[in-house]
Amino acid sequence: MDLGLKGRRALVLGASAGLGFAIASELVREGARVAICSRSEERIRAAAANMGAALGVAADLSVPGATRTVVEQVREALGGVDILVVNTGGPPKGSILEISDAQWQENFQSLWMGAVEGIRAAAPAMKERRWGRIILVTSASAREPMPGLTISSGLRAGLMGLTKIVSSELAEHGVTLNAVLPSFFATERLKELGIDEDRITSQIPARRLGRPAELGALVAFLASEQAAFITGQSIAADGGWMRGF
Repeated sequence: MDLGLKGRRALVLGASAGLGFAIASELVREGARVAICSRSEERIRAAAANMGAALGVAADLSVPGATRTVVEQVREALGGVDILVVNTGGPPKGSILEISDAQWQENFQSLWMGAVEGIRAAAPAMKERRWGRIILVTSASAREPMPGLTISSGLRAGLMGLTKIVSSELAEHGVTLNAVLPSFFATERLKELGIDEDRITSQIPARRLGRPAELGALVAFLASEQAAFITGQSIAADGGWMRGF
């Protein structure tokens, strides 16, 4: 299927590794001109060269205003941003009594305000062109909270509400906004959290971890011409792990 992405200009945040890298790589394969962003200049340059991205930008998205600046840099370099994928690294584990105020503030900026800044920076030009795709990469913890992932479960749940309300503001202008909710994927994040692969796969009806390329394919479809009538949705990619509706 031709997704109609050839020549489209895309920015994928948090894309030097893991799910962000897989998403950006899929957009490159579909013919989009892709810019990627991550904190480490060395890693983002290597990732851009590896996947064939048009541009790699180093930025710390936990700094206020950084996401907006990245969107502006990419818009200037590529001539615009048609597709924005907001992806951030997972926050640390911890219960409400273990997490410091500084950790809450840093992750509120990167997870929540980063999404707000990105949308506000990219949406006006999308509205003018009457075409745009915004995809937020959140987590299954947004819908089904995970023990120990208090920051992720709390902040990312709010992104589902943001997705719903902002999508309704943009829809008549040809701009869609959706969220994807990955659960357990074969990335370094699983090791960082100390999750036992055998134990967790026994709880997933598909009996395996997700493959990053599978999330990449989902995001590429949501960015496509064919997905123009899909907006305001929070779509799980979880192998059936979540039990709720």
